[in-house]
Amino acid sequence: MLNRTIAPPITDSTNFKLTLKPYDFFTLDNGVPVYAINAGAQDVLQIEMVFYAGNWFEKNKSIAAATNFLLKNGTTGSTAFQLNEAFEYYGASCSRACYNETAVLSLHTLSRHTDKLLPIMKDMLTHAIFSQEELDIFKQNSRQRLSVNLQKCEFVAGRTIDKLLYGETHPYGTFTNVEDIDALTPQQLKTFYQQHYINGKCAIFVSGNLPADINEMLNENFGKLTLTKPTFTVNKIPTTQASEKKIRIQNDENAVQGAIRLAQNFPNRHHPDFMKVIVLNNLFGGFFGSRLMSNIREEKGYTYGIYSYLQNHTQESAWLISTEAGKEVCDATIEEVYKEMKLLREELVDEEELSLVRNYMIGGILGDLDGPFQIMAKWKNIILNGLDETYFYDSVKAIKETAAEELQALAQKYLNPENFYELVVY
Repeated sequence: MLNRTIAPPITDSTNFKLTLKPYDFFTLDNGVPVYAINAGAQDVLQIEMVFYAGNWFEKNKSIAAATNFLLKNGTTGSTAFQLNEAFEYYGASCSRACYNETAVLSLHTLSRHTDKLLPIMKDMLTHAIFSQEELDIFKQNSRQRLSVNLQKCEFVAGRTIDKLLYGETHPYGTFTNVEDIDALTPQQLKTFYQQHYINGKCAIFVSGNLPADINEMLNENFGKLTLTKPTFTVNKIPTTQASEKKIRIQNDENAVQGAIRLAQNFPNRHHPDFMKVIVLNNLFGGFFGSRLMSNIREEKGYTYGIYSYLQNHTQESAWLISTEAGKEVCDATIEEVYKEMKLLREELVDEEELSLVRNYMIGGILGDLDGPFQIMAKWKNIILNGLDETYFYDSVKAIKETAAEELQALAQKYLNPENFYELVVY
């Protein structure tokens, strides 16, 4: 019998041997690839249809996002209300999301209702109508949301730093204005829909407790469509970084704090330094116990939270530090960030702190592998970035084995204040 008066032994998470459950793979009749994870005790599944239909491919701003959103707002046979009612009747949800390179149509449902809901998704992908009425509602809501967001310093800082890093004409640096929303027409959306959805490039990711005939159901509904297999690449667009490094913007004269963004351009996941830099980033500002958090939040009290991170882009990437601080301490906050960079360049991290970071990162991966949806999210990220499973295992190895001397060398290479854009929006 288990003796509950004795605490179980504590195991260092870096001793765990992590494995990434492999996916099942098949193709539809039209060549569209399907990646499947059949796991989980609950009668639920998730289907994600990933189209190469992000803002990378639009000729005018906001067309990709509007097209993706309005997929669910009316077809030749169903109104927006009827489509939403159909999903709700089965206790399911159908969501849309638009990113830089890709756009996603997702279904979450009880597994036993899959056969009822896939035809509705097919109808959205083949008979969406993009009515003027629905577009007008979308434009009204978008204008209102943008108007509210532009009053927020953190929103303005987020889109301004991207413009500085990539250039306003690059898909990673562009942002929508009211004029772009007003200029949208149903015909623009229909043209984009025809090219990037009806005749688009698509990959399907399905996970959960899968029905035995999931292959047949997917093929019956989507295998005859005029979709094709993606190459998981896009034509590169050159970036145009801003020359001015230090920018201050007065956005709200009544603001009591400023939004701070420090950032530099950085290679993507294919660069040999990337995995080890992720370890350095976590030590620097990647979690609640990081150097930045301990100094600037816990010791100085300048902010409620400060984090550093690498942007999740498939092409160019960037290393950012992000926080909001009182207007009177914004400059002091930036100086403390630079001091922490200097310490990482000049001093070796001790083994106790490095062990804490390693355990935190491995623990995070353990959480990422808890359940079929999370496992598929790992695979989707790997596949869409043109990588394979060795990337996962090499990443784990980098967490466990990157030495303090390597982290110091990386800090000397990358954590130099003169390389960072310094933006404060008040």
